[in-house]
Amino acid sequence: MTIDSSTTPSRRAIAAWCLYDWANSAFPTVIVTFVFAAYFTKGIAVDEVTGTAQWGWTMSLSALAVAALGPVLGAIADHGGRRKPWLALFTAIAVVGSWALWWGGADAVLMTLVIVGIANFAFEMGMVFYNAMLPDLVMRERLGRVSGWGWGVGYVGGLACLGAALVLLVQAETPIFGLDKSAAEHLRATGPMVAIWFAVFAVPLFIWTPDKASGMAMGAAARAGLKTLATTLGNLGQYRDVLWFLIARMIYTDGLVTLFAFGGIYAAGTFGMEFEELIQLGIAMNVTAGAGAFAFGWIDDRIGAKPTILISVGCLTLLGMALLWAPTKMWFWVFALPLGIFVGPAQSASRSMMARLAPEDMRTEFFGLYAFSGKATAFMGPALLGVVTVATDSQRWGMATIMVFLICGMALLVKVPAAR
Repeated sequence: MTIDSSTTPSRRAIAAWCLYDWANSAFPTVIVTFVFAAYFTKGIAVDEVTGTAQWGWTMSLSALAVAALGPVLGAIADHGGRRKPWLALFTAIAVVGSWALWWGGADAVLMTLVIVGIANFAFEMGMVFYNAMLPDLVMRERLGRVSGWGWGVGYVGGLACLGAALVLLVQAETPIFGLDKSAAEHLRATGPMVAIWFAVFAVPLFIWTPDKASGMAMGAAARAGLKTLATTLGNLGQYRDVLWFLIARMIYTDGLVTLFAFGGIYAAGTFGMEFEELIQLGIAMNVTAGAGAFAFGWIDDRIGAKPTILISVGCLTLLGMALLWAPTKMWFWVFALPLGIFVGPAQSASRSMMARLAPEDMRTEFFGLYAFSGKATAFMGPALLGVVTVATDSQRWGMATIMVFLICGMALLVKVPAAR
């Protein structure tokens, strides 16, 4: 579909689409990366090393589930037409799962991990349908900046939710609603806070952002979608550019996902950061990440998605190595803050590149494959980190495995023709 001025959705529709990133970013920022992940390893698991490994395996299993179902449901949605119902379903599951973390604790380790795994699965599945809406919102030459705006708004949203958690819960002498710190209620309450945040700010997308017209009935769409997916997988060699991109992204995303999932855990375990410091770190990195996503959106449209990804992942690798070297907490801060600048562009440029490469009538299916490429081997990063951490009894050596994925992903991306 060629989007012109008469068919382009309104600015309000685009703003509502971006606001969904503000809504859902509270989940990976507060739950997966900074507050609840650190609380699990330091306050729920029997010890930090065991907790790190358990958290890694949980993220790995949820990633495998996304890898298995993403392309299937994407293909079905392409034939059914509408994406919002799927997005609403997975949003609801993530919201309910976040709320249920209130009941997590040392006496319910398995239950806590199951809830986190299901909620993370729903969050990631929702992104398949959310991302697939992008090419229908803007002209091709503006994909980079709008994708960057979405990521940028998301980082600001994560920052705002972290700030609220800091002021109202973690650092408050008397947490809101009189929560009992001795029972870790102020930390467990971050789950319901994320649930409310996610639910409220997701509403505008469902009201103002247009959806594709409904196509086949669900049963027929399921049959046609599965048949189309089988055909696509059998003929994937015909989409060589897409195939090489998906393979490259699969590798460097392993590194990114592992970095996100274990950044807070590494800061807490190696440098002794308390929950207050972790939130401060998260806020600071969200500021730099948001700025990077906004700025690189225009760079993406100017020089192309591929160079933007290579620049971003290359800088992440260099700064990541510096973080592994960092001997003190001060040096950790020195290298962590600029690292955030390149996190957003690596993600937003990957999304815009997929939007440019995907065939028009197969976008959701290809974004399902895009999710597959981000999750099919995503278990490897956390799992390898967990194994190396346990084997060496060192978080530094465990985190060093991330660099391997980033470097290999960049090497493979060089083979992909630029997509403009």
